[in-house]
Amino acid sequence: MIIRNVRPWGGAASDVEVAEARISRIRPHDAAAALAPGDVDGRGRLLLPSFSDVHVHLDSSRIGLPFRPHTGAPGVWGMMMNDRRNWRDTDVPHAEIVANTLEKMIVHGTTRVRSYAQVDVDCRLEKFESVLAAKERFADRVDLQIMTFPQAGILREEGTVEYLEESLRLGADVMGGIDPCQLDRDPVKHLDIVFALAEKYQVEVDIHLHEPAALGVFSTELVIERTRALGMQGKVTMSHAYDLGGVDAATTRRLIDEFAELDIAMASVAPAAPHQLPLADLVAAGVRFGLGEDGQRDYWSPYGNGDMLDRTWQLAFTNGYRRDELIEMSLAVATVGGASIMDHAVPRLAGIADRPGTAIGDRADLLIVDGETPTSAVMDRGGDRTVLHDGVVVADALQLTPAS
Repeated sequence: MIIRNVRPWGGAASDVEVAEARISRIRPHDAAAALAPGDVDGRGRLLLPSFSDVHVHLDSSRIGLPFRPHTGAPGVWGMMMNDRRNWRDTDVPHAEIVANTLEKMIVHGTTRVRSYAQVDVDCRLEKFESVLAAKERFADRVDLQIMTFPQAGILREEGTVEYLEESLRLGADVMGGIDPCQLDRDPVKHLDIVFALAEKYQVEVDIHLHEPAALGVFSTELVIERTRALGMQGKVTMSHAYDLGGVDAATTRRLIDEFAELDIAMASVAPAAPHQLPLADLVAAGVRFGLGEDGQRDYWSPYGNGDMLDRTWQLAFTNGYRRDELIEMSLAVATVGGASIMDHAVPRLAGIADRPGTAIGDRADLLIVDGETPTSAVMDRGGDRTVLHDGVVVADALQLTPAS
């Protein structure tokens, strides 16, 4: 396949050859050459790596359902109980809602996904099984990792650990944890269970952290301690963790350096939070950093629409970025940054100016999108998109292509 007349990361018009699911050759665009069968007409659009959503709750989505007023109470427990009261109240089967949400993400340019799947004594494995079914249904269009996730905590309700372990036996890719101090109020026991299950089933760890300032730093230090002691460098992600920069400058610097040393990744949903660890400093230090949409029009929040280009705009906006270099860095985070969390064969971003994913040898998971420059694409968020996964066109004009 040749992708004709595209501009990798906004550069010169090029013809990009794809073979065996990778970019095999890049040459200046030949305007006189005709499209051969199977070629893709780029029409002068931008060529970018496809998006990687590494923090999404496919299992709680209401994408495609009628809009409803938000009824959640403040705090994780209040929001979780609101979800528990309402998530079954729909005429559409839960598995179809999950699948429809994933389809919307794919057609907008996302081909790598790490999704939470809530497991507790209420839903048991039902939500997990819906996400697993979507993974199987779209296996040729998206890479999907499933995180078994104790949204209601691990210790508050008897039987939770058994359901979590069963989901790991059934193929969960990541072991989740959440607010070890605030929710379960026993951070040592909570984290010991999380890391023990991860070690037993040889999966990675992702800690969902909403805890404020010093409390969040304390929980993070316990995670750092276990990562080092168990030799789990490169296998741990801190999600949210949006108040870790709220203590002092020395603590901020120390956490960034320890994350880089131990290869502890971070995943953000681009919140409007004032005390986040500075993104540019994390990228410059070599910390793996990815972006996600979180819940999407669900019982937690009315935000989210399946479009990671929108969420990239939000990442740039909430960080106050105006310079093209930093807005393009946000795109790099949302694409290859997340890919490097899901697959450690993908290198970490090499710095603020690194624009990977469209060079010879790179995997052909690509997005062709209208825009004058990468920054303008983030600002305009156009709909003229063609999506490739493993060198195959899987979506075009916001529609799935026929299965091959």
